[in-house]
Amino acid sequence: MNIIHIFEFMVLAAVAALLAFAAFHLAQSRHREERQLDASAHNLAQLISRRMHLSSLLGSTLLTTAFIFCVASTAFAAGDEKNGHAYFTKAELPDMTKILPPFPAFESARFVADQSQHLWGKLMRQDEARAAQAQNDAVYSMQTAIDAYSPLFGLEITKEGTPEIYSILQDVLASCDSIYSGAKAKFNRQRPYAYYDEGTLIPEKEEKHRYEGSYPSGHTVFFWTSALLLSDICQSNEAMEKLLARGYEFGQSRVIAGYHWQSDVDAGRMAGSILYQLIRSHERFVEQLAKARAEFKEKAGGSTNVTNTTRAAQQEGSARIYRIDGTPANDTAKGIVIANGKKVIIK
Repeated sequence: MNIIHIFEFMVLAAVAALLAFAAFHLAQSRHREERQLDASAHNLAQLISRRMHLSSLLGSTLLTTAFIFCVASTAFAAGDEKNGHAYFTKAELPDMTKILPPFPAFESARFVADQSQHLWGKLMRQDEARAAQAQNDAVYSMQTAIDAYSPLFGLEITKEGTPEIYSILQDVLASCDSIYSGAKAKFNRQRPYAYYDEGTLIPEKEEKHRYEGSYPSGHTVFFWTSALLLSDICQSNEAMEKLLARGYEFGQSRVIAGYHWQSDVDAGRMAGSILYQLIRSHERFVEQLAKARAEFKEKAGGSTNVTNTTRAAQQEGSARIYRIDGTPANDTAKGIVIANGKKVIIK
């Protein structure tokens, strides 16, 4: 074998080695890819399994939530003012669009009256005390009603101290939304501040309510109905006069604030009166009212309140006759009063 043959053999051997190395490298790469594919397939299978499990859990959760919602809707009927139980569903209440007159057409004589009252409301904003009251009255809540009415009612209303009165007030107020919300949507009347493109006493709420119907006034329904209820519980003409006068002011506050026309407020009082008349015939309400009246008599005429009122009378010094709520009276007062530190009945 000459030198040329040896050189050719070495070249062929080198080429063969290179080919062998390339084949080995390709085989290794293919093996790694296969393992990666196997791992990917395994991961994909696991991912699909997890997704199916999560979908199953989600479906169960949605079904459970829907079931709970349906049960809650049935149990609590039409509304809920901080866990109150409404007396009627919306479907059980009359359609207020078939009872209330249509709101005044723009440029009609009745609308001129609304415009006049709108100007009155703007003038009332110059009275700082009345403007502040209108702002406070704008808070749509049971607590707002309690804060305003308790001093006139003659008894502080609390969940712990007057549970029967508190509970019936909750339930009555939970019923209010259903009597007016449908009419608001159907009438879809433009609010005064939107009509005039002007500001109100509660600017932070303007955008929220700008495109909501104005007729009838929901605030008026809410606070007028609560005044009717409390008047019914205390059964005192004097207290009723004060409660309904304050209830009237709640409605006028909506005119002063610039959120309602006067006819919206008038319709709200009518809707609230209709609602309360319907509620008074409800069996559950009749039972609750009897308990609330008994509680009022016990609390308002009990020894604790008499002691507190007597102490207040003694501190005043000048007048010797006081009503149960602690306000001064004279010898022409009728009913239960505190005279010289003793509870007496004047007929």
